[in-house]
Amino acid sequence: MKVVRLLCVLVGLIVSSFALDREAFTFTKYDLSVRVEPEQQRLGVRGKITLRNDSNAPQKNIALQISSTLDWTSIQAGGSDVQFVTHEYTSDIDHTGALSEAIVTLSHEVAPKGVVELEIGYEGVIPLDVTRLTRIGVPQEKAKHTDWDQIGKSFTAVRGIGYVVWYPVSSESADLSEGNTVFETIGRWRSREADSSVEINLCFSASKSAPPVVMMNDPAHPASSVGQVATAGDGTVCGQHVYESVGLVGPLFLGADYSELDEPSVELRYLREHKSGAENYALAAALVAPTVSEWFGTPRQKAETVELPDPEASPFESGPMLLTPLTSTNSTLYEMSAVHQLTHAAFFSPRLWIYEGLAHFAQALEQEQQNGRQSALDFMGRQRSAIADAEKALLPARTQNEAADESLINTSVEEFYRSKAMYVWWMLRDMIGDAALKKSLAAYHADQDKESAYLQRLIEAQTHRDLEWFFDDWVYRDRGLPDFHIVTAYARTKVEGGSMVTVTIENLGDTGAEVPVTLRMEDGEVTKRIEVRGKSKAAVRIDASSTPLEVVVNDGSVPERSTSNNIFKIPPPDDAK
Repeated sequence: MKVVRLLCVLVGLIVSSFALDREAFTFTKYDLSVRVEPEQQRLGVRGKITLRNDSNAPQKNIALQISSTLDWTSIQAGGSDVQFVTHEYTSDIDHTGALSEAIVTLSHEVAPKGVVELEIGYEGVIPLDVTRLTRIGVPQEKAKHTDWDQIGKSFTAVRGIGYVVWYPVSSESADLSEGNTVFETIGRWRSREADSSVEINLCFSASKSAPPVVMMNDPAHPASSVGQVATAGDGTVCGQHVYESVGLVGPLFLGADYSELDEPSVELRYLREHKSGAENYALAAALVAPTVSEWFGTPRQKAETVELPDPEASPFESGPMLLTPLTSTNSTLYEMSAVHQLTHAAFFSPRLWIYEGLAHFAQALEQEQQNGRQSALDFMGRQRSAIADAEKALLPARTQNEAADESLINTSVEEFYRSKAMYVWWMLRDMIGDAALKKSLAAYHADQDKESAYLQRLIEAQTHRDLEWFFDDWVYRDRGLPDFHIVTAYARTKVEGGSMVTVTIENLGDTGAEVPVTLRMEDGEVTKRIEVRGKSKAAVRIDASSTPLEVVVNDGSVPERSTSNNIFKIPPPDDAK
């Protein structure tokens, strides 16, 4: 009979998993002791997690997920074991393409906004694994350059959710073959965990003769202290790390035999054979540092750059820490990487569109400083098609509410909070000028950014302009992209010489913008700016000192749905009357 009762319990738990709201609980606090054993590729974790029921209904079941190569060993509440059953749950938020999910049944329901604390234990191995990529057709050798996470004898690097779920999470399944579901799932998790904290005591088992440099991307300490950890008598390297927002900066850990190069703006950890690459990166950081300081202020901390041993590995950033190969001879590549990284070190915001958008905007600024405005526009233009594709993907389901869900202040789409946000900052700069934008950024304080209009008010205070329409179209809601069309352009000869060209612009999209209109003439060109709201027309007059040839709306500084209708050939001018 005991066996029958046990089977009934297990069947009940499994059946309940199908109706389980996996995203009902927010992990408000992690307090974990983590031990890494590189020789065995093993990870062992013990600790406590605090969860809050953020759903509208009482919850008795909780899903706890870790990577499929890890095993749950214990789950307790109040010092007593709780019922749980584990199974493999398919999801591409982990490099293995699956999770080890524990369905926990509590002794009582947790009311909405109620809290429960669990003591947990799990362990296992974290080898290099590219299963999620190879099963959708990515060649194995190529996949290794993307999913390079592993615990290894000579090199260890393990990122968090989205790569390796080595700390517990709870989310719905996500599939790389189904559009943006992985990014959307991770985005929802980041949003839920925006105010969640993590405390980790990391111990790294190492050789007594050659202990590795062990690091975490702990934003609570200056980058220069990240690698400074205590060494126990048995060769174990330990350190305490704190994360105030796991949703913004998820914990990762590294360990390898690194050398150090400490420069004024960046601290580099590199492999000995690549010292010249580290020196080249340090030089690039020194060259771009003045631009970053001019726009975003003095960095709050040093940027931390850590080398990945695979020369073809995809770089990864987390706050001011960058993991990247250091074997390139391309100085421009290093400068673009360094300006992005130093901007993060100088300017913090809890809002991704500000935090990431400004870092990409800084790259465009650096391009402009090196090679002129057109170079910056070309740099941004390489990301325009990705933005248009992301907007197009939303069209079938777009409603007023859904448009707000994918606005810059809420979106989990990388093409939006990185690339589209970069354009927003560039457009603001064109509209209000460098001086006003710099002053607005200098007045920004992350701890005061409690409501969406905070930044808008800062900018309006500097410019005395009403920018509500711009922020509503580009930041607070996702209305898609503008689509500018030149309806007419005609020239009329003036008595005193030259001609006056009248241009009528129509915006076929729902999003308004202030856009440049350029008149090209036999002996040069002249540009004026005009504000064209969504589904509206506007006209501008431009003096032509020589024969007008054509008019071009938008120089590439405003992302558009289509640029195929941006040029208009001007017929010969009418005689003056």
